[in-house]
Amino acid sequence: MTLYAQDKPSSNDILNEVSDIERMKALIQTISAYIEHYHGGAVEMVAYEDNRLKVKMTGACQGCALAPATLHGWVEGTVKQFFPYLESVEAV
Repeated sequence: MTLYAQDKPSSNDILNEVSDIERMKALIQTISAYIEHYHGGAVEMVAYEDNRLKVKMTGACQGCALAPATLHGWVEGTVKQFFPYLESVEAV
């Protein structure tokens, strides 16, 4: 069987098949890897519903006085760049 360029899915087709939840999980994992590498903490996605993201801060972030700044300034700020309709990010 011969495949032609028009038979291959475009990157837009592939992106459309990936749900917002999957994209958000991947973004949170990327943010978490950075936080873990440079700060010894981590963030994990717990739930996303009604345009609200719930995350769990772990490692060095747990109990850190700067955790709210990390959560709202960095995690929420980054996620909103990719998901502008996000209303809030909260730690649970």
